[in-house]
Amino acid sequence: MTKADIVERIHQKIGLSKKESAEMVEMVFGIMKTTLEDGDKIKIAGFGNFVVKQKADRRGRNPQTGEAITISARRILTFKPSQVLKSAINNEE
Repeated sequence: MTKADIVERIHQKIGLSKKESAEMVEMVFGIMKTTLEDGDKIKIAGFGNFVVKQKADRRGRNPQTGEAITISARRILTFKPSQVLKSAINNEE
């Protein structure tokens, strides 16, 4: 599913214009993006949690040369689905 598909479904279900639907989707994703950039987590009941985690430096290896390298510290985004979403995906209603 793409962002355009989400916009289309909002347009069909709610009756907003496609432009209004697109603006709403962009606004929601923008809020989510800035929240995650700030390091805060997003918890959506019945859906799941988005959490930014810090990974430390670690040793790695270049697979082509076998040379040891340092993989720099970075932040990663994780998603943990809620039990409700897991059950729905597995048809365990």
